[in-house]
Amino acid sequence: MSHDDDDDHDEPPEHDRTHRHDHSGGHEQAGGHVQAGRPGHHSRPRGHASWAMAVTATLHCLTGCAVGEILGMVIGTALGWGNVPTMVVAILLAFLFGYSLTLLSVRRAGLDLRAAVRVALAADTVSIAVMELVDNAIVAFTPGAMDAQLSDGLFWAALLGGFVAAFLITTPVNKWMIARGKGHAVAHTHAHG
Repeated sequence: MSHDDDDDHDEPPEHDRTHRHDHSGGHEQAGGHVQAGRPGHHSRPRGHASWAMAVTATLHCLTGCAVGEILGMVIGTALGWGNVPTMVVAILLAFLFGYSLTLLSVRRAGLDLRAAVRVALAADTVSIAVMELVDNAIVAFTPGAMDAQLSDGLFWAALLGGFVAAFLITTPVNKWMIARGKGHAVAHTHAHG
């Protein structure tokens, strides 16, 4: 790709084409060239993702997942459901509560409901899916945990151990996604930008 392709951009002539700044927080690499956000295009910050940002994003997801999953387990156990229906309800509620936290945040920032739903889906789907996969695998493979009742220490130990493992595995995933302008970077752009 030659530098002549840059002539297609709607940038002011006085703007230095060899070093363009992306005022959204980072530079985007595409084909070896640095590209800045162009007027009329949505650009997401890329390049910088601290561990603190990743931890915050993961804790955000973990909060929604934990509320939904515990509620699902309580409902399933109280109604005497078997392991599979209880786990399905817990996972569905984990996604619902996980998405809801982001949805509320971006709605407060002024997005309409439809746009807010799209942002929540883009921001949280991978994070929640990884978290639920890890957490439920820990619970499922902990001997006796699936048959334990809410009053059993084993149930809570497996569930909390699953949350810890999910947090440790999901945090680097979120860091990787944020660095690429995906995941919680999408929600952050809308909630704070």
